Amino acid sequence: MRLRNVKNAKEILESSKYFVKNPEEFKGSWKSVFNNDNPIMIEIGMGKGMFLKNMAKNHPEWNFIGIEKYESVLVRGVENLEEEQLENVRVMCIDAKEIENYLSSEVDSLYLNFSDPWPKKRHHKRRLTHESFLKEYDKVFKSNAHIILKTDNDSLFEFSLMSLCNYGYKFEKIVLDLWNSKEENIRTEYEEKFGNMGFKIKYLEAYKKLEVERNLKR
Repeated sequence: MRLRNVKNAKEILESSKYFVKNPEEFKGSWKSVFNNDNPIMIEIGMGKGMFLKNMAKNHPEWNFIGIEKYESVLVRGVENLEEEQLENVRVMCIDAKEIENYLSSEVDSLYLNFSDPWPKKRHHKRRLTHESFLKEYDKVFKSNAHIILKTDNDSLFEFSLMSLCNYGYKFEKIVLDLWNSKEENIRTEYEEKFGNMGFKIKYLEAYKKLEVERNLKR
């Protein structure tokens, strides 16, 4: 899908209180951005920000960081956030594969909502649950890794289950039809679109202990 360029996207972002212009400066000290020690949750690929905004409203006891690669997408998310007065949300425009440059052992949970499925086999390394990305996530989590994923794509879901399992994650929840389950759920824009088209929404929640691995590496 071709991205539509947004005029003055950079200026719009930099004028928003939610946008962190130089996020590398806060690596290891994001609590200073939020002025508290609350848990930090990140969403990679926040899109228009509906999920991030509603999660922040429902959970003021948590801090949220939205990550988006493209300014033209992120600006729509920022505009959505501007409708609210939220103190527990910040966003940054970075590539997920470089996440370790911006965060270090300070993230409690990571949300992957409707990530690009990269259906061609030669592109599977670009999937956000590929081992190469999981290794990067290890560096930003605190003592335990915690990943929550939602998708309508069967292939990506199956791939993610295998990849996470092979990397040492244990599954707390696996749901094959989220909308017809009793799970609490805050929807995303893509979720509304594909769910209303009849696609079943898949969901997983996985954990991995990191403190043991880190101690062994010392």
